[in-house]
Parts: sequence; structure tokens; C-alpha cells
Amino acid sequence: MRTRLPLIFIFITLMIDAMGIGLVIPVMPSLIREIEGGTIAQAALWGGIFATAYAGMQFLCGPLLGTLSDQYGRRPILLITLSVMALDYIIVALAGNIWVLLAARIMGGIASSTRSVATAFIADISTPEQKAARFGLVGAAFGLGFVAGPLLGGVLAEFGTRAPFWAAASLALANMILGVIVLPETVTDSIRRKFHWKRANPLGALLDLGRQERVGRLTFLFFLYQTAFFVYPAIWAYFAEERFGWGPRSIGLSLGLFGISLAVVQGALIRLVLKYLGDRRTVLWGIVFNGVAFLALGLVTSGTVALILTPLAALGAVVIPALQAMMSRAIPDNSQGGLQGLLTSAGALAMIVSPLIMSNIFWLATAETTPFYLPGAPFLLSMVLMGVCVWVFLSRKRMTS
Repeated sequence: MRTRLPLIFIFITLMIDAMGIGLVIPVMPSLIREIEGGTIAQAALWGGIFATAYAGMQFLCGPLLGTLSDQYGRRPILLITLSVMALDYIIVALAGNIWVLLAARIMGGIASSTRSVATAFIADISTPEQKAARFGLVGAAFGLGFVAGPLLGGVLAEFGTRAPFWAAASLALANMILGVIVLPETVTDSIRRKFHWKRANPLGALLDLGRQERVGRLTFLFFLYQTAFFVYPAIWAYFAEERFGWGPRSIGLSLGLFGISLAVVQGALIRLVLKYLGDRRTVLWGIVFNGVAFLALGLVTSGTVALILTPLAALGAVVIPALQAMMSRAIPDNSQGGLQGLLTSAGALAMIVSPLIMSNIFWLATAETTPFYLPGAPFLLSMVLMGVCVWVFLSRKRMTS
């Protein structure tokens, strides 16, 4: 119970972080027009600004919060940011000005950067053999948040555009209270590391950790993999409508199926995979499996086949927790927060880069003037990126798995 309750708290925290993106998807167009007026196209421009600001703050603040937690502890950082997150949702629920809404999304991006602190907490309480499986909880929480966010936003929007944010504020506040009760401090004097600004920014964190066991190369691999994998949230809705003629309901159900599959793979199935393959082979074969899945999705023309492929495509998600475990074991215990902050920034940067690249590839491959019509082109690009990931992984110095 001493470990289980804190892990439940961490799981809920990570799920709330993931919900922060999906929650706004169903209601943000209506909320922006309610506040600012204008057309749906103008609302989409503001929505893009909000999404970039949110991911940008995660990119900048992941190492900051992780490094702060290396000195001041995981517990205060997690509890403070949950309080800020609850306040952020309340501000969004009350916002009557577009600039207040933008400020709230910036605040939300900062507060949701706690993924670095939460995963550092998992590293603190886990043995080397437990780390990969427990890092799978991070992906499972993301998968459930990926499902719960749009679902919660869509259902509660029936009660008004502000209702989802009041619910999210209540959830964040309730989880903070749970943390006050059950969350222990895991940073002891033996692993405490003094805060330094050099390690508290993405570039500084990369330079600091990159000197240790080729962590920089693995971080680049992490970024490439996430850029390819984010093709799903970046392009799936547009791809499914163009290729299969699906409407919002079918698209939502398919995304829900993908999110649930992701949670099952990273929350449960990964333990079995790691038992038989180990970290190194799990990363390698997971990347290869992803490449095959992206090839299939890039060429598929049947919606039924695409639905069958959806849970199969999620099987490749074993890569990230296995990769995190390898990197976590390669650095000292007093650098865990900094490492997880660096990975949070790498993931946030991928969330910024991937939609820009994938949406432009999709536009080029489906425009009326295109000489070669291929809606699945973004998935084929992701397949190519998987090939690059294999090259990066095999070219590095062998690490203990």
C-alpha cells in the first residue's frame, strides 16, 4: 500500500496532464467564438496559437520543474503545480477576454509540465528491474487521458462551453488533496542535487546529460520516435474523413479505441514483452513494428481494415517506457528529475513539430492540384522516420539492458 497509493496519485496526475490537450478540442471552437466572435476559420487560427503556446511552455518548463524537484523534492513541485492547474481551469471557465484565455493556456502548459517530476518520482521508488514496466504507466495514463479528455469535453459541453473546465478544476483539486494525504517525499539528502540554471533549460539539460553514456543520442531517438508517433493526433481526423468519409462520431470512436489500446499496451502488455525481450530488443522490435504499422496505414483504403489496424498499431508503444528505463539506469540517481524534464521537453517539441510537418504533407498529397493523390502520405513519412530511429539506435554505443 505504501507504493500503490502514491502510484495511483501519479497515474491520475499524468492522466490529468494528458487530458489538458484533449479536453479543449470539442469546446474550444465554440468558446473562442463565444468570447471573440468571428468565423470558424478565425477561431481555428486562435486555436493553433493556443496549442503552440501550450506545447511551447511544456518544452521550456519540463527541465525547469524536473531540476527544481531534484533539489526541493518531488512532493512540493507536484502539489504546487496541481494547485496551479486547478486555478488555470477556473480562469478558463471564467475568461471573458481572448488574451486572458491565451494567458490561461500558457499557465496550463507550465503546470502540465509535471510529467518530468512524476516520472522522476517513479524512478525514485523503482528498482532497475521495475523501471521499464512502471514507466509504462506514463503511456497508459496518456492513453486514458487521450480518451477521457475529448470524451469529457464533448459530454460536458452539453451543459455549456465552460462546464468541462469546472469539472477538470475539480478533478485537479481532488487529486491534489489525495497527494497531500498519500504522497511521500522521495528525494533524500543522499540524492539531492542543487538547482542550476544550466540544467533547467532544454539545451542546458541536453549538454549536461548528453555527456553521460550517450544520453544525448538516445534523447534524439526519443524525439524522432515521438515526432513520428504524433502523426495520430496530428492528422488522423483529417485522414479518416478524406480516405474513408468518416464523420466526427466514427473519428471519435476510432481515437478512443486507439487510446484504450495504448493504455493496455503500456499499462499491462509491456511487462510480458520486457520479460521475454528485455529493454534493448523491446526498443528495436517496437520501432520495426511501428514502421510496418505506418506502412499499412499509409496504403490502406478500407475503413474496416483501418479499425483492425488501430489496436495493432498501438503495440509499438512499448518503445518509450523501455527507452526511458535504459536512459534512467544510465545516469546518477540525483539526475533523474533533470533527465525526465529533458524528455518532457523533447516530447513537447515533437508535439510542436509533428503537426506542422504532417499537416503540410497531408495538404500536398490531397490538394486538387497534386500529381499523386495519397492521403496516407504522413504515415509513410512516419515509416521513414522509424527507419532513421533504427539507424540511430543501432549506431550508438551498446548500453546495459
